[in-house]
Amino acid sequence: MATSSKRMVELTEGLPSKSAKMRALAKAGYKRSEIAKFLGTKYQFVRNVLVQEEARQSRDAEAASLDNSSTPARNISIKVRLGPDGRVVIPATFRETLGLKEGDVLFARLENGELNLLTPMAAMRRAQALVRQFVPEGVSLVDELIADRRREVEREAERG
Repeated sequence: MATSSKRMVELTEGLPSKSAKMRALAKAGYKRSEIAKFLGTKYQFVRNVLVQEEARQSRDAEAASLDNSSTPARNISIKVRLGPDGRVVIPATFRETLGLKEGDVLFARLENGELNLLTPMAAMRRAQALVRQFVPEGVSLVDELIADRRREVEREAERG
């Protein structure tokens, strides 16, 4: 028991919180009851911390599988609840997958009774696809814009 306790001290030394210590000890293979006794806390607290950690790891694994840019994005549905003032929380898995953080801008669309939120990149891809429908094949809008700007510069030079 003394050897086990010494090992637990070594594993948790320098960790900033009880939760971090719990995660480290669980990762080392200690049982929840052993961790609770060692840290002088309730078993339920240890259980809650470790269950939340498992859920976080599961979300991270899901986000990593969704974030594989070589495969098309999968359609995922999650039930969310409308909060005060019409607020909706975007699930952490979605935010992590899309690389969203607090303060980022999203574009909201209401279409056929559906509310869609688009990242700026997704909105740009939609706009490009829309414009692409009306541009004949082989025509470069960039080249046309540059030529138009050069003509404008020439006209200004002639006037002034």
